[in-house]
Amino acid sequence: MSEITLVEAVRLALARAMEEDETVLLLGEDIGIDGGVFRATDGLIERFGERRVMDTPLSESLFAGLAVGLGAQGFRPVVEYQFMGFIYPAIDQVVNHAGRLRNRTRGRLTCPMVIRAPYGGGIHAPEHHSESMEALFAHIPGIRVVIPSSPAHAYGLLLAAIRDPDPVVFLEPKRIYRAPKEEIADDGVATPLDQCFTVREGRDVTLITWGAMIIETLAAAETLAAEGVEAEVIDVATLKPLDMATILSSVERTGRCAIIHEAPLSGGVGAEIAAGLANRGLVNLLAPVGRVAGYDTVMPLPRLEIYYMPTQERILRTVRRVLAYA
Repeated sequence: MSEITLVEAVRLALARAMEEDETVLLLGEDIGIDGGVFRATDGLIERFGERRVMDTPLSESLFAGLAVGLGAQGFRPVVEYQFMGFIYPAIDQVVNHAGRLRNRTRGRLTCPMVIRAPYGGGIHAPEHHSESMEALFAHIPGIRVVIPSSPAHAYGLLLAAIRDPDPVVFLEPKRIYRAPKEEIADDGVATPLDQCFTVREGRDVTLITWGAMIIETLAAAETLAAEGVEAEVIDVATLKPLDMATILSSVERTGRCAIIHEAPLSGGVGAEIAAGLANRGLVNLLAPVGRVAGYDTVMPLPRLEIYYMPTQERILRTVRRVLAYA
């Protein structure tokens, strides 16, 4: 067992999956010799060879289509996009083929492919490098959307995604790629998909979040605890399909809720969660659901990025407003 970062946990999971299953292939721009932009695949071409770790041309739609074909024919391709902002040319393949293949063939074929991409802001990168567009993929039928928030979850969830018989979009919050660290045993044990994780228990308010925003949310919960308010923190982890049962159970106990995400407010996954609470948990709510999110604008890079990103202070203001509601 060793203490590693989130990006190292991704590499560890990829290596484990490739060791266990020779049908697991890696595709992407500069993932071989260079080891990827963030070095997530560093050293894997030396271990597994260029037939299983393949550098692709600069054609995002092309290698998404290649992955669909490989998945349909018995392979388990894992595709890396350098940044989420580069993933959009692949949406044609994801919507029209990967997400439809099981239904189109009435179950005769499946598409066990994983699309990996660093996502989110916080590193002062140029345009197209700080996107949080997870809601686009959550809207596509037939697609799972998974976002880890820690090294342990990155390892276990990625293994589960690779082993899943259907396509998974696996978004990695690059702001926490190298901090914090966790001890992880490379035991090949997958973390279950399609369920939320309660990372802090509480009785007064439920805070729902995912990805890198877990850092600010837990910090806000610590501040609230010093004020005598015990916040329960839920890491959604799998955004599609959404585990509303865990969320509803928490809100039934606390009666109050705030949803925190980095993506723009309008049309976000937070809105879907709020709708689920309104439809199935309204009788348990003692206050309107609070939401803390990015703004409905392109990430204002680079100097205004800190004003766009939800902060601990913004979370606390929203939670206090929810708590004050009579």
